[in-house]
Amino acid sequence: MHARSALFDLYGDHLRARGSQAPVAALVRLLAPVGIAAPAVRTAISRMVIQGWLEPVGLPDGRGYRATDQATRRLDEARARIYRRRDEPWDGHWHLVLVTPPADRSARGRLRADLAYLGYAELADTVWVGPVASPELAGVLTRAGATARTGRARDLEPSPVEAWELAALHASYAGWSAVAGELVAGHLAAHDDPDEAAFAARFHLVHEWRKFLFADPGLPAEVLPDDWPRDVAARHFAAEADRLKAGADRFVARCLPGPADCPA
Repeated sequence: MHARSALFDLYGDHLRARGSQAPVAALVRLLAPVGIAAPAVRTAISRMVIQGWLEPVGLPDGRGYRATDQATRRLDEARARIYRRRDEPWDGHWHLVLVTPPADRSARGRLRADLAYLGYAELADTVWVGPVASPELAGVLTRAGATARTGRARDLEPSPVEAWELAALHASYAGWSAVAGELVAGHLAAHDDPDEAAFAARFHLVHEWRKFLFADPGLPAEVLPDDWPRDVAARHFAAEADRLKAGADRFVARCLPGPADCPA
């Protein structure tokens, strides 16, 4: 687990309802149970400030960092996708994006990753397709220094579904219950404090489930196989996350006010 992605998880899953901000010391304490060392946390914070995801803020308990508006929008979108899948009816139209990419190579790489995160797949060079138009598309293009023309298409041949690696995704969803069970059991056994154990287990559970945001484009049921295992996996995730939430919330509450009540 990388410090940057762990911070995104922390802000999105635990700090969003607490003003989306926390002192640096609290961030370090909260990430210690999931194996992120203090130097890695501080380095990741600095990089996220440069990238526009966090901003410094003075807090009663010391210097801290708050999620920016850009980060808040991304975190809210991610949270909606983590805890509930799209349930709007699909109108049968695909969203096409014809990208004029940026000149900078690293910016092009980030753009490709961001488009995939939004649920798009590359049909051909600079031509991307998704099941619906993402509200984040304009922001992603702007940050990358790219432009695009967009359109809608209904009967594309061959089917755009071929653009996604659905076999690997199917296998990941089908094996989720076993993976999640081992993960949670391991954390619950590794921590003496039950609230810290619940926090670490739930944190890692959400972190692993969050990976589906990058792999699953959220294709409508109309184009998926009948035995698609996403809903079964999602129900298992939600049940485990709910079961661990009370203890995790208690641990976060203990860590935020100051160091005295939080295990070192």
